[in-house]
Amino acid sequence: MLTYDLDQRGTLSLYEYLYRCIRRDILSGTLAAGERLPSKRRLAEHLRLSVMTVEGAYRQLEAEGYLYTRPRQGFFVSPVEPSLPVPPAPAPPEEHPPAWRLDLASSQADGGRFPVSTWARLTRQVLSEGRTFLDPVPPQGLPALRKAIAESLRTSKGMAVSPGQIVVGAGAEYLYLLLAQLLGRDAVLAVEDPGYSKIRQIYGKWGLTCRPVPLDGQGMDPAALAASGARAAHLSPSQHYPTGIVTPIARRQSLLRWAEDTGGVIIEDDYDSEFRFTGRPLPTLQSIDTGGRVVYLNTFSQTLSPSLRMGFLVLPPALADRYRRELSFYACTVPALEQHVLARFLSGGFYDRHLSRLRKEYRARRAAVLEAFRTGIPAGRVEDRGAGLHFLLRLDTALSDETLLARAKELGVHLRFLSSCTALPEHRTPHVLVVSYAALDADRLPQAVSLLNEILRP
Repeated sequence: MLTYDLDQRGTLSLYEYLYRCIRRDILSGTLAAGERLPSKRRLAEHLRLSVMTVEGAYRQLEAEGYLYTRPRQGFFVSPVEPSLPVPPAPAPPEEHPPAWRLDLASSQADGGRFPVSTWARLTRQVLSEGRTFLDPVPPQGLPALRKAIAESLRTSKGMAVSPGQIVVGAGAEYLYLLLAQLLGRDAVLAVEDPGYSKIRQIYGKWGLTCRPVPLDGQGMDPAALAASGARAAHLSPSQHYPTGIVTPIARRQSLLRWAEDTGGVIIEDDYDSEFRFTGRPLPTLQSIDTGGRVVYLNTFSQTLSPSLRMGFLVLPPALADRYRRELSFYACTVPALEQHVLARFLSGGFYDRHLSRLRKEYRARRAAVLEAFRTGIPAGRVEDRGAGLHFLLRLDTALSDETLLARAKELGVHLRFLSSCTALPEHRTPHVLVVSYAALDADRLPQAVSLLNEILRP
């Protein structure tokens, strides 16, 4: 007779516990194939359970194939391969970011600057106006949002684009994947060296061949680009990360001629370009492209928050048509509610006012950081190009970048060197820090200077 200690069932129901006990005995071989189980009434009396409880357990086991019935004979054990005991899986490690005393490497905007009250008010408006935010969104994104983005690009960057050229997606990395599919797995892509390493990683994982091309003082070298054999290039001409190089008009025209002569495509990654603190905003490469060779890419990660995962592409007309033919089966990856809210945030003028406040805040913060580093770090020379949320600090030291990183880690300081952003050894420049200052408050500057001097001591 089957005997189980029902006091061990914990929070399980009697039916669930009995079902699990019998299943365990079948899988362990304690109950052999073909063995007849006690009748429902006999087992219920033995275990002091209701007949309905036993019948429920038997029927569940029968439904899953552990038992079978014979007319007027009862329940029998099905032929089931005994299972070996499985050791409990180790608990996964907790994936918390390190608690750095000082983080000068993470190139993220200050989350404390997010316009919480305005965003909440617009969200309530959308929610109160019916259930349109639950309607399906077209693959390229909400029409109202694409219209608002097109208008914003027209007024802020002089770009004449239609909403039909815009594709909304969940951040730059997702948009890179879409571009990889538009270019094709056999594409050869030129990337800036040094540059943002994730660009090479994402395109490479999709199967594209990435050719690192060196930079000079004006950006990607056209001669080296032509020699690379690439038919597409990923550039950041307005504010290169991490060097801060700005590509002048003559060089931009040379790059456009390369694209026209080769039938190539230029991906203009406009990362960080909103934060220019000297002079007028620079026109985009897309705005001077007359041959339909430039794909424009930007996100709201730095101006709003990377956690929102919202970015967009502006495709030239031919590529936009190809996207609709070949990739429009993808659903839009940005939630509809966030798209409705962002559309109102842009069209209502809130974004422009928010961006103006951000520029003022970061201009003051940048000035304080640069002054503190210039006067307080004798072994460092600041290279400032008046734009972006980072700058370069060239170090006068005989220590290797690896040694400095090890020292920094011991002190709880997160650093990034220019050499870590470089793919080819021959392009690497040692002893140059890429300093991200967006989250560095003025009251933490003395600590930052002290820690860097400790790391750089001979």
